[in-house]
Amino acid sequence: MAKGPRGIINGELAACTAKPNNVCSEARTPEKKFVAPLPTGDKAKITAAIIAEGGKITVNDSDYLAAEFTSKICKFVDDVEIRLDGDIAHIRSASRTGYSDRGVNRRRVEALRARLTQ
Repeated sequence: MAKGPRGIINGELAACTAKPNNVCSEARTPEKKFVAPLPTGDKAKITAAIIAEGGKITVNDSDYLAAEFTSKICKFVDDVEIRLDGDIAHIRSASRTGYSDRGVNRRRVEALRARLTQ
């Protein structure tokens, strides 16, 4: 069964899986899957960027956001999770199903970063 967002575990976003279809900014993330944290901890700006990129917010807690992105053609669902951490926000983007994402999750994180730095 496909898993959705995993939430905050021991103060951090869930670790990346062995599959190549996920990226994360937490410190323990292997180099191949590492992305830099988002450059702001402003939840309103992050929420607006997610929505502008086509995401749907599914969880909105004080220091945590979860969103779903659905591909247009195949309807695959990817989960994006955000953990607010002061002036930055840690991010995890992962495909729910399949093995490879062909870089979609990394590009999504970079698209969100670009929106936040405009």
